[in-house]
Amino acid sequence: MSQIVRRLGVPPRERGSTSSATCPDIFELADGNFAVIGTDMTDSLDTHLPADAARADYERIVVISRETLVRAKRDIPDT
Repeated sequence: MSQIVRRLGVPPRERGSTSSATCPDIFELADGNFAVIGTDMTDSLDTHLPADAARADYERIVVISRETLVRAKRDIPDT
């Protein structure tokens, strides 16, 4: 299992989350992959995927707020 190296963007509190109920987040892992905490929207979005998109049974469609991704942009590596 990979370890979390760092958060991308600012902590949820800086994005207005005052409880643990709504804390979308993005983390870089030691193996170079990324982990996302968001809302599981698989059931409602799965049938709306574009024809050239696919999802394995073990994969989930996770939604994060636009602000979460925009505020993480500066920390996303170019390569």
